[in-house]
Amino acid sequence: MDISISFLFLLLLQTPISSSKTFDNNILRQGSSLSVEKSSDQLISPNGVYSAGFFSVGYNAFSFALWFTKSSPPTAAWMANRDIPVNGKGSKLSLLKNGDLSLTDATGIPIWNSKTFLGNSHPSQLVLSYTGNLVLCTLENVPRLLWQSFDSPTDTLLPEQPFANSSTQLVSSRSQGNCSSGFYKFYFDDDNVLRLLYTGSLISSVYWPLIDKGIYLWNLGRTTYNSSRIAVFDTSGFFESSDNYTFKPSDFGTGPRRRLTLDYDGNLRMYSLVETTGKWDVSWQLESKPCRIHGVCGPNSLCKYDPYNGRTCSCLPGFKIKNHTDWSYGCELESKINCNRTRVRFLRIPHVDFWGYDIRYVPNSTISQCQKECMNLCNCKGYMLKFIESRGVHDCFPKFLLINGHRSPEFNGISYIKLPIDRTFLFSNNNKTQNVSLLDCSGLGPAVLDRKYQKDSENESLIRILLWFATGLGCFEATCILLDLKELKKITHGFSEEIGRGAGGIVYKGTLSDGRVAAIKRLNEANQGEAEFLAEISSIGKLNHMNLIKMWGYCVEGKHRLLVYEHMKRGSLAENLSSNQLQWDTRFEIAVGTAKGLAYLHEECLEWILHCDINPKNILLDSNYQPKVADFGLSKLLNRGNGGLDNSSFSRVRGTRGYMARMGLQPSHHCKGGRLYLWDGCVGDDNRKEPNGYYEL
Repeated sequence: MDISISFLFLLLLQTPISSSKTFDNNILRQGSSLSVEKSSDQLISPNGVYSAGFFSVGYNAFSFALWFTKSSPPTAAWMANRDIPVNGKGSKLSLLKNGDLSLTDATGIPIWNSKTFLGNSHPSQLVLSYTGNLVLCTLENVPRLLWQSFDSPTDTLLPEQPFANSSTQLVSSRSQGNCSSGFYKFYFDDDNVLRLLYTGSLISSVYWPLIDKGIYLWNLGRTTYNSSRIAVFDTSGFFESSDNYTFKPSDFGTGPRRRLTLDYDGNLRMYSLVETTGKWDVSWQLESKPCRIHGVCGPNSLCKYDPYNGRTCSCLPGFKIKNHTDWSYGCELESKINCNRTRVRFLRIPHVDFWGYDIRYVPNSTISQCQKECMNLCNCKGYMLKFIESRGVHDCFPKFLLINGHRSPEFNGISYIKLPIDRTFLFSNNNKTQNVSLLDCSGLGPAVLDRKYQKDSENESLIRILLWFATGLGCFEATCILLDLKELKKITHGFSEEIGRGAGGIVYKGTLSDGRVAAIKRLNEANQGEAEFLAEISSIGKLNHMNLIKMWGYCVEGKHRLLVYEHMKRGSLAENLSSNQLQWDTRFEIAVGTAKGLAYLHEECLEWILHCDINPKNILLDSNYQPKVADFGLSKLLNRGNGGLDNSSFSRVRGTRGYMARMGLQPSHHCKGGRLYLWDGCVGDDNRKEPNGYYEL
């Protein structure tokens, strides 16, 4: 590495010193300075890719930084004083005659320096190289390296920048608008393995690689205690480290300008610059499930993520947020809890994992044993009971801290939160463990409702309470909201703009308060009770696929049942087929997309749903002709017939005439073959533009 650096210096310094502007633009000579008040006081790399100068980090606040010249807005790759910004008046960066590179504020007080004091023995200069490295070196026949920015990165690595010693680390920004040091670090640990670390105000924990019990680094292909520690990515984007960790970006190959950044949310991402727009595309990221990153929501909270709305945080039931502007502080109890066993109860939350911070590990445990373990410990905040399939038993994990909480349908465990009895009175029964009913419109897992209802009024009030708890858990989000009938009348102008009629209802167009155009379906045959209807809304709302129509909200008020969907600009497939405007390649893409949506409903989601009425009217098209299947699960919401929601209700004939599978005409024949018949009906329509007979596939 020393040889390559020396060679770089020779390339930089063997060029004859010239007064031409092009050459001088990348050099700061001894005795010169850059002023914060002159926007033209910048160093520009020979290839024009990088610039260095004073970078605005807030109102009248600046940092001396290096950034990508062609990015819009400018994206910093390195900062000298990220935690102590300087004033917009009088601040400057100077290369002193003693060889020290010094950043001073308006009062002349040094804020940062390179610690390269030479006296008057050797002249030096600061050079911005074409690689984005700021290099301070002596002006000798064989230049000596005094300092370089590559040795002290902030949150970003550049191509060919070595990540090579124990003191080198990437530290995330505090937030999207705050460039100061944040909570996450990317570094080589003592065993020479690359790791990601969360460092909060109270705790710290490694969250990558995440090692569970019985799993070791070599199971992940990593090697420990290597003789060296070095990591680097080349101009093609290929990353390789001495602990045997490698990756390639999606746009692998030479061409785009890239950076590897530890973002403020704790995720490590590689970005590629689109020079025509100045914007950055994510070409690789370490963690595809952002809620697995530690500390994102703080203690006593739950993290939730979906690709449409990103990551959101919410307090656990019985807790309130500490700082409304910063979720890293987490939540705190609404009322104090003490060690009196008669004054506490446990709230049951299925499929929620709180990783780490176990008081102890109790294998082969029962729920009563685990609860007793936590009840006897004053510092126990709750416990997690996890089923271990390989052994067929449950393991118990009492927790002294509830952090890193997130809901995952594949997590085979249940968390129990210790709360004061006054926070659990709403779920009064004879058990000391209470169940939280979750109306899940986020695709994060099934709901549990362990309560028998005696009166309609009691049922209605409790449903409202359960909705509040679900919102507190973050499982019932703003994208699937409860709307009242009055509000729906307002946004549809009194249900005046009808845009379609379908299975069991009329569809109206409306505009939500946030400006989104919605399609509101008013069901005309729904006769379920409120609890049953909400349970089915939960099942439908948790479905999440790009080829399924997205449900934004619903209304359940008296006998009224309404569903609020995203509006599809191109209307239904039936309308587009009749207009004869679809090209064959577009028809093919519509067929493939619809098949993917049906495959998700029939095979991939947690609770399989048979559509029972797939036809061109129930395939909607967005502005780009992307197909979205609609009206799935509607027969359950309408509760047709006397069969209720039991299995017998699926043996009756349903669907649109001309699109029904012939085995669907017979009892108990809803199977994969039936799905193929239904789908063949639509493909046949796509080709012939008329309802079909029956075809074998």
